[in-house]
Amino acid sequence: MRIGELSARTGASRRSLRYYEQQGLLVSRRSPSGQRYYDDDHVERVALIQKFLAAGMSSRSIAEIVPCMAEPSRAKALRALITMDQERARLSSAINSLTAAREALDHLIDDNLEYVATTADDPTPAQRN
Repeated sequence: MRIGELSARTGASRRSLRYYEQQGLLVSRRSPSGQRYYDDDHVERVALIQKFLAAGMSSRSIAEIVPCMAEPSRAKALRALITMDQERARLSSAINSLTAAREALDHLIDDNLEYVATTADDPTPAQRN
């Protein structure tokens, strides 16, 4: 498939797909005239790249953690493991922070609901005047 079809199937812009290729995250075949061609595996790869980017990972980190996207080697796989561990720790920390924020918000919601329930019949200060 050509870049337009890959863009349509993944929701990634053509510009993003070119950027992924420039960063070594995506490898296309080229026609004699230089047009990019992709196969169905690229659809899954783009979805994975998008998930990692949405999680706040840099394209450099993504390239390091998925050595099969370029030329796999034992050295790259070992580097990838280090980066994967670092990214997992970063994501876990972010998840913990978000969970704590949600729990604090849940507590405030409960307090607010209780206040609203107990003051439902009381006139507001504006209504008292």
